[in-house]
Amino acid sequence: MRVPVSSNRTPPAASPEPIKLRIAGVSKTFETAAQTVEVLQGVDVDIAAGEFVVLFGPSGCGKTTLLNLIAGFQAPTTGQILLDSKPVQGPGNDRLMMFQEHALFPWLNVLDNVVYGLCWAPGYRFRRRKQHERALELLHLVHLSGFAKSPVHELSGGMKQRVALARALAPDPQVLLIDEPFAALDALVRAKLYTELQEILVRTRKTIVAVTHDPREAACLGDRVIVFSGRPGCIQAEITIGLPRPRDINDPRVAEHAARITAQLKDTNEAQNKPHA
Repeated sequence: MRVPVSSNRTPPAASPEPIKLRIAGVSKTFETAAQTVEVLQGVDVDIAAGEFVVLFGPSGCGKTTLLNLIAGFQAPTTGQILLDSKPVQGPGNDRLMMFQEHALFPWLNVLDNVVYGLCWAPGYRFRRRKQHERALELLHLVHLSGFAKSPVHELSGGMKQRVALARALAPDPQVLLIDEPFAALDALVRAKLYTELQEILVRTRKTIVAVTHDPREAACLGDRVIVFSGRPGCIQAEITIGLPRPRDINDPRVAEHAARITAQLKDTNEAQNKPHA
């Protein structure tokens, strides 16, 4: 059951775009011989086509679990996830994920790592020339045109994540899922990647769902930020970020929105920890 939120909640702005992804009454419970752990509880979210939605909340609240459910790696215990009104029943090229680790193949160069994302994509299978053309387009998009033949081990951390992003975009997924891939990078590299990711969002109009623990990152990237409670995770607030793009992570307006996100999480934690009469 969703917990009522405070009156300072900012409702999501009405969008002319159709609903791309619908998360309806989703819960997730993991059971082992030793214990049963309820991770998510009654999650309801509609995500419009072309929207960038950020899942924000404390560690262990089920953000990454929800991302895995959308990807089809796991199935909900209750409820359902719909993509274009059709139930998600497993992994597919219409939903691809960027993980916390870049997961590139060290024995392949940059170009071949991106090409790998096309090996089973409709329209590209067994069409090597077309695969290369598409991969080169994407490397240009992520500003790595000059590194197509470079071995992975010669790249910086930020460059590896750009290659991972190009590979995820290669099959032209309808939904891109991002699980904190920038957390291990230094602040300057992250700031540059935030700008580049927003440029890609504007140019491709991809629907993106991302997970973060960083309120500034959430405010910088998201059109809407979904704030979760502690475990079992349920939605406490939905905050619309009405700032034009591209946004600078150091913009005072981004900081103001980040403060609102942090305050909402603090209010939620205090409410959960308050002794009952």
